This record gives sequence, structure tokens and C-alpha cells, in this order.
Amino acid sequence: MSIPTPHIEAKSPNEIANTVLMPGDPLRAKFIADNYLEDVTQFNAVRGMLGYTGYYKGKRVSVMGSGMGIPSSMIYYHELFAFYEVENIIRIGTAGAMNAEVGLEDIVIATASITDSAINVGAFGNYAFCPTPDFDLLLKAHEQAQKMNVKTHVGTVVCSDQFYRERKEETDKFAQYGVLAAEMESAGLYTAARRLGKKSLALFTISDSMVTKEAQSSEKREKGYRSMMELALEIAPE
Repeated sequence: MSIPTPHIEAKSPNEIANTVLMPGDPLRAKFIADNYLEDVTQFNAVRGMLGYTGYYKGKRVSVMGSGMGIPSSMIYYHELFAFYEVENIIRIGTAGAMNAEVGLEDIVIATASITDSAINVGAFGNYAFCPTPDFDLLLKAHEQAQKMNVKTHVGTVVCSDQFYRERKEETDKFAQYGVLAAEMESAGLYTAARRLGKKSLALFTISDSMVTKEAQSSEKREKGYRSMMELALEIAPE
């Protein structure tokens, strides 16, 4: 495939930085570009999936929405890695807590992604492939979070193909085995990065809890999770 791709209108890999921060919400991408980046240029608006490149403290970085769920987000992960020469993608999303110790607005750094998606079914014979992030990015995020005094939890997440899924027995079992939170994109990101020899990491701010039933507003999810945004910007490789 040549560029521009069907989903990204940038005409050259040079329009996109080596590292791309990716929220699901394109308006969160715009918020980051407007509030954190300098000398910003927009490289994508296809299907409303906004993408920007600029400078954070002199470091060139891009930010782009991915949409919700593995099928949407994996299109962008693949095109950025395979056709635009992107080396690192850091997901900055939201998640639902599955553990009583994980509170609203805490940050989860995902060490592995368990999924009910069929993206890897049959690819490894009888084995269930559990995709993982780049260790150096993970370690860097953990160390930077400590410097920033940001409350984080490091561990496994479950990545589901369904948002509206109420199965208490599953939630209880995952909690028993130490799973921290549920979300919908990390398995696609970690799989795409491993397949193509790239680097990835998924960070999540807890926006709701399956334990306490608390939930935050859509506006809060779009604009309020600055600790996660700043953590990702600080660790983004040049």
C-alpha cells in the first residue's frame, strides 16, 4: 500500500513523528495538541480522526485519535507502523476498574492484555497469545510516574470486544487473578507492535469502576486526565 493510506491523509512519513500518542477520542487528541504542543500542524482529518504533530519541550511528537475497539484502532496502529515509519505508539485511554484498590483517576500501566477478541485465534496453534508492551517504555513510565507523584498501578488488563457486558462471575474471576481494569484497545496495539517489530505501551486513566459503580462524565474523559497526558508526553521517545 502507498501513502496516503485509506485512513490517514499525511502525504509523507515526515509529517508524523517517531512517537504517536493515541487516545480513542479524536477530541482528546485535539485537546493535547492545543494545550501541550507548539508549532502544531494537522496531518489527518479523515473520518474525523484528528491527528497532529508538534513539539513538547523541544521534542517532536504526534497525537492522533484511534476510535473505540480493536477493529477501529488496529487499522491506525498498522498504517502508522507499516506505512508511516512510526516506531512507538503510546495509548492514552480510559478504563474501568475491576479491583477495589484501583480508584477513579488512578493510572494503570498495562503489563499484558488478556482479550476475548479473535485477532490471534489460530495463529499460534493451541496456544493463547497474550501480547505485552515494550519493557523499556513500561519501565520508563513507571519511573516517571513516581517522579511526578502520580498514583499508578502496574499489571494486567482485560481487553474486551464488548463495552456493555455484565458478567459478574467473569469480573470476580479476573479480580481474583489480579487483573486491574477493563478496556477495549490494548491487545490490538500490543499485537500490532509485536507483529511489526515496533514498540508500544498502553496507559489508562480509570474513568469508572465495576466495583463501586462510580463513573465520570464524557467531558472529564476528554479534557480532565492531564496526569496521563503529561506522563505520556514526558516518556515519549524522540
